[in-house]
Amino acid sequence: MNPVQQAVVWLNDPLNWTNPGGVLDRLGEHLSMSALAVLLGCLVAWPIGLWLGHSGRGGGLVLLVSNVTLAIPTLALLTILPLTFLGFGRSAVVVALAVFAVPPLLANAYTGVRQADPEARDAARGMGLSGGQVLRRVELPLAVPYLAAGFRTAAVQVVATAALASFVNGGGLGQIIRAGFGLDIAAGGGQIIAGGVLVAGLALLVEGILAVLERVVTPRPLRRVSRRANRRAAAATAGG
Repeated sequence: MNPVQQAVVWLNDPLNWTNPGGVLDRLGEHLSMSALAVLLGCLVAWPIGLWLGHSGRGGGLVLLVSNVTLAIPTLALLTILPLTFLGFGRSAVVVALAVFAVPPLLANAYTGVRQADPEARDAARGMGLSGGQVLRRVELPLAVPYLAAGFRTAAVQVVATAALASFVNGGGLGQIIRAGFGLDIAAGGGQIIAGGVLVAGLALLVEGILAVLERVVTPRPLRRVSRRANRRAAAATAGG
């Protein structure tokens, strides 16, 4: 059998899914690491981006942070962080992936607030709302399409990149690919392809689910803005 046929056979073997260390176990690890990394990225990037956007300052800082973060290879972080107090394992992986998630989250949070209707902002201030109230009641709701687009981009990028976790004993679906490389190519080629298909399929599934959720949480009048936000998120991920 050629490697593609081996991959089909491997994926259709129930034991490869249910055995300890099989697909289901690795999938759970992959999703938990990715979710924690995106959550950590949101906790760091959103407050900073929203506040800088509200204050109207820090545009250059946002661009600098995004570009510097994107310039650091995730694999390099994955090899450096385990040498710190984080050690080898999932903690180092989550932090490295969170760094990778920051650029689209930060850039879109900043841009979303800056793109808020100036007239709505001025009207709110004219009603006597404080700066924090303007941010919470006016700018934040109008920034939802940008926040959703940044979250979607970050989540898909993290899910796809989390396959590298296997290099530092972090688990995840990448472990299946790594195990395949541990065999000779004749025996492991199918497993390598199967692991790659699983990672790609998961990333596409996450993309599809978040695209639907993004549409649901975005009010109809703002959906055109949402399409622009997705283009901006893609640009931020590509290097600002």
